[in-house]
Amino acid sequence: MQDAGAWTNGLRFTISIGMESTETLVAPRGRPREFDVDAALAAALRVFWQRGYEGASLTELTEAMGVTRPSLYACFGNKEALFRKALDLYEREKLAYMEAALDAPTVRGVAERLLRGALRQQSSACDPKGCLGVLSSLACGPEAESIRAEVIARRAPAHAALIARFEQGKAAGDLPDHIEPDALARYLYAVVQGLSVQASTGASCADLGSLVETALAVWPGR
Repeated sequence: MQDAGAWTNGLRFTISIGMESTETLVAPRGRPREFDVDAALAAALRVFWQRGYEGASLTELTEAMGVTRPSLYACFGNKEALFRKALDLYEREKLAYMEAALDAPTVRGVAERLLRGALRQQSSACDPKGCLGVLSSLACGPEAESIRAEVIARRAPAHAALIARFEQGKAAGDLPDHIEPDALARYLYAVVQGLSVQASTGASCADLGSLVETALAVWPGR
């Protein structure tokens, strides 16, 4: 028997001549992923955190992630889908202190945990300054309205949980009667967001710490 063999698209095939034939093993299609998905997503998060959704170009993202555009699309989907996955990671790893704050025994304790958690976040030498949610919701144009809406929608459950915790504290006598839980929750979020904005514009750790101490000093008590 004579045969001629060739490689086409990574597959070995055999052409048989005469009465005899042979079988060959076919190499698996496709290639194994050549990058660390978790590391690539962490790199994308950093770019989005520094630039915001619209400010982060695909070129910057692929260079930081160490992937090609086809690999990015194959693994993460489009830019919007990648941002959502990065936002998941950001909430899971960088904002865990917010959920833990609700377990504080007093409403002032809740506020203190939130503020000090935000201060630690903004004082970190490892992460970009500012808040990914604030940056991406404020810096989105009409073409990225879905991203802005996504960020706002994700914020709503946490805000509702904080209001419920303050209502519980007020019912237990932990807040003055004239204090409205909803307004107090909005005030606290304003301080936390203010920390991130000031950090992103160069405020020192000492200045941010002073802001936290002042907010706690004027916190309403019985």
